[in-house]
Amino acid sequence: MAKHGKKYRAAAEKVDRDTFYAPGDAMKLAVETSTTSFDSTIEVHLRMGLDPRKADQQVRDTVNLPHGLGKTVRVLVFAAGEGATIARDAGADIIADDDEMLKKIQGGWTEFDIAIATPDMMGKAGRLGRVLGPRNLMPNPKAGTVVKAEDLPKAIDEAKDGRGEYRLDKTANIHAPIGKASFGTEKLLDNFTALMNAVVKSRPAAAKVYIQRVTVASTMGPGVKVDANQAQSL
Repeated sequence: MAKHGKKYRAAAEKVDRDTFYAPGDAMKLAVETSTTSFDSTIEVHLRMGLDPRKADQQVRDTVNLPHGLGKTVRVLVFAAGEGATIARDAGADIIADDDEMLKKIQGGWTEFDIAIATPDMMGKAGRLGRVLGPRNLMPNPKAGTVVKAEDLPKAIDEAKDGRGEYRLDKTANIHAPIGKASFGTEKLLDNFTALMNAVVKSRPAAAKVYIQRVTVASTMGPGVKVDANQAQSL
């Protein structure tokens, strides 16, 4: 087991490991137990009662967080012709519309946070799956990142404003950032509420048991258990 430093141990002492905190109290503790010298990201970790091997128990969607994520989001758009022009005018940081850029990404370059594609470019984007897939950067209709050219401005704006994505991973967990420690308790609680409401609405019909455990933590900080019932009824 890895040994934790003094700062972590001091922070962990503030958290009762046997208590399931009310959401607002959990946000406050997550901020108070942030030990990094930089502005820590606050993340929500959900243990799900789903089988990720089954197609009818998948969870993947996006959520518009009212206070964003507190970071500059670099958006890449796979588009050509008029779509590329629309994307550029809408503020996309990178346009992947030629072989040079596609080869650059194929070589492992991923200096962007979100990738959006028009349907006609998904054939080319799909061939980059080995690079984009493991980094959760592959455009996906369910995540709202495959859109018609005329809908690119809205998709780009939402991405830059702090649209978060959540998905069930192979270990039946969902990990999602909800902002920075500097946001403070109220803004983090607003973002947490938006995320939890979205996840609850995403419940698959085949799910018998859904959200089992809810934990919130800052970067390199101790986990704070949240009352799962309260978290799902905000």
